[in-house]
Amino acid sequence: MAKLLYRIGRSAYFHRWRFIAVWILILIGAASAAAGLMKNTSESMTIPGLESLETNDKVMEIFGGDDSLEAPTGTVVVRAPEGQTLEDTDVKADLDKLIADLQGSDKIKDTDAIVDPLTAAAGMEQQLTEAKTPQLKAQGLSDREITAAIDADLADLSPVSDNGRTGTFTVTLDAENMQDIKPEDVTAVTDLIDSDKTGNLDISYNGNAFQTMEVGGSSELIGMAVAAVVLIITFGSFVAAGLPLLSAIVGVGTGMLLIYAGTGLTDTINSTTPTLATMIGLAVGIDYALFIVSRFRNELIARVKGEDLEPKELAAKFKELPAQERAHLAGLSVGKAGSAVVFAGLTVLIALAALSIINIPFLTAMALAAALTVAIAVVVALTFLPAVLGAVGTKVFAARAPWVKAPDPESEKPTMGLKWVRQVRKRPVVFLGASVLALLLLAIPVLNMRLAMPTDGTANLGSPQRTAYEWIDEDFGAGRNAPLVALVDGNGQDPETAQKSFAEAVTEISQVDGVKHAQLTQMTEDAGYAQILITPTTGATDEVTSETLENLRTLEGTYSDNTGASFAVTGVTAIYDDISDRLSEVLIPYVAIVVVLAFILLMVVFRSLWVPLIAALGFALSVAATFGVTVGIWQEGWFGITDDPQPLLSFLPIMLIGIVFGLAMDYQVFLVTRMREGYVHGKTAGNAVSNGFKHGARVVTAAALIMMSVFSAFILMDEALIKVMGSALALAVFFDAFIVRMTIVPATLFLLGDRAWKLPKWLDRILPKVDVEGEGLVGEDADAILGAKDTKEKVGTGA
Repeated sequence: MAKLLYRIGRSAYFHRWRFIAVWILILIGAASAAAGLMKNTSESMTIPGLESLETNDKVMEIFGGDDSLEAPTGTVVVRAPEGQTLEDTDVKADLDKLIADLQGSDKIKDTDAIVDPLTAAAGMEQQLTEAKTPQLKAQGLSDREITAAIDADLADLSPVSDNGRTGTFTVTLDAENMQDIKPEDVTAVTDLIDSDKTGNLDISYNGNAFQTMEVGGSSELIGMAVAAVVLIITFGSFVAAGLPLLSAIVGVGTGMLLIYAGTGLTDTINSTTPTLATMIGLAVGIDYALFIVSRFRNELIARVKGEDLEPKELAAKFKELPAQERAHLAGLSVGKAGSAVVFAGLTVLIALAALSIINIPFLTAMALAAALTVAIAVVVALTFLPAVLGAVGTKVFAARAPWVKAPDPESEKPTMGLKWVRQVRKRPVVFLGASVLALLLLAIPVLNMRLAMPTDGTANLGSPQRTAYEWIDEDFGAGRNAPLVALVDGNGQDPETAQKSFAEAVTEISQVDGVKHAQLTQMTEDAGYAQILITPTTGATDEVTSETLENLRTLEGTYSDNTGASFAVTGVTAIYDDISDRLSEVLIPYVAIVVVLAFILLMVVFRSLWVPLIAALGFALSVAATFGVTVGIWQEGWFGITDDPQPLLSFLPIMLIGIVFGLAMDYQVFLVTRMREGYVHGKTAGNAVSNGFKHGARVVTAAALIMMSVFSAFILMDEALIKVMGSALALAVFFDAFIVRMTIVPATLFLLGDRAWKLPKWLDRILPKVDVEGEGLVGEDADAILGAKDTKEKVGTGA
């Protein structure tokens, strides 16, 4: 592989403008595809095969209506000032104006169905009284009991709260489903609503209709700005520092355009997907290019014997080299560092692509989109970057940064990395024990980790969605935000028996712990099926609601035995709860797959049993500590970073594990390959570790700092998943790069000595040989590596 990559890098340097032109055409093609195919992202997060989802489909099939998960509808919540009600004259006048304005909007369909909550509540009370009174009288209830029963049902259906202060009504945007909603239509409706807010009437809104795709940008710019500073310090040159940034921009730009084009081909891409892919693509894109440019610099220093040269002096030496020689150095840098880049990128791709095995469409889309940006980042680093090196030519190390002296790792002078690893070598047991203990202590909060799907109750404080949720919670009760629906199947019973079974279901469900109220809302004409609305006592993200759902499902077995009928529970709350459970179930198997995969891949690369074992266990420690601190900060409210502690999003852990696995293996490869390279070339085990650490520590430190800055910048975003994911990834990089790879790994290797690099002969024979260190590039020049006939190419001056 090293020779193939050498050819690619050398050819890209020679034919720089052809390679650059191809990437420009790719960008134009991707932009055209995005312009022609892009649609709104979907906010649906469902999993095939869930009982609650299948029950939801059956409810729609039997009783009709829109799918609450996909319908382009939203809820408008209106509220009178404290101490007043919606019936007060001034409040009612403003409410009537709001209704009239919405009815006149051309962005909303079925405007005739928009009715103010007071009118709707009065009509509902009349209909409920007329429908229920005969049924309840037939059951022998007194007038007082009938009134109480109707009032109880009305309390969970009425669009006006008991105190008369808050009301709700539904609007439907002019679209087939939520994915087809135009952002400008949402803006037009929300602007209209906001313009009708007065001192007499406050208004908020939530639901599918008001979920729109937001394309960010500020977080990426902040992350790149910090990355630029790190790169300038690393190379001491503004030009060299800019190359990884340019490479990352091309890669991420191509990936994002293709992802947006994909929204026109599938409805599984949600609004989080492009942002997550951008976050990962930027981080790995900058790092992969950094490794290659850094290797290019090292190869140049070694070739011109330019130890401790200033960037300007190094540039002068580089300019003296013939064009063929400069192309050879580009080939060597891609052949050696590029091999590690390919392997590192492959580990990220495998970890992300493996998420598709779980068969969760929205999670698969997120993983494959992130994997796409990583794959493009690898290809860009191997083809576009050496072409830009050729285009820049002798000015690659020009534009020296003042006050920055980038030390040469080939120099005999001790670097900071060498000083650190010498301390670890003196006391490996102390460093190993302290590091492991620290990570284990930080992992303790993970025992209290709670997972939940995103709802309006987890939206940002002060957002319209969160405000609407809170008003409903305060004035209608917490359970109003978490309704459950039971679909009761009479299983072929005659109508009279079926109706008795349905009534029994209402009675038994009402007695379940955590249920505030249950009522029969619909029944088919033949009494084959009935629908029961269940109002819990708690909200959508409350652990008690999950227990209530479990209690209802436990009841079903007894109910079926007693009546011959059966029921299943659905509703958005039940569906989201089931998704969380499914994600929790697959988490441990996925972790096991990833750790085993890490062990096998690293065993192939390093020809060792101990090195992959250390890497896999270190990965497990860094992930555990990351989860622990993430739970502490975002769920428990440590350090006051968030004023709104919430359960972690259900798919955060599994996505985090997949991504961190790939990043951890990146650092393992780039750091330990130089250690192994020294050992196989005759150094003692201890000296090989120290020397390899010296060579790799600076670039790995720079890479880790860049990743941390890119990820940390996303904490500034409003989207909950991205905010927490950015924080968790930054923590994971810190723990894995600085505690695991730069402390635990060298300490353990020092303790193991020669045993660390041993592999049973029978196993060595059957494992494939992978040249990650570029051992095949042993020639002094291109002729020695490829043969003279392959080196006769026309090149420019490269000036």
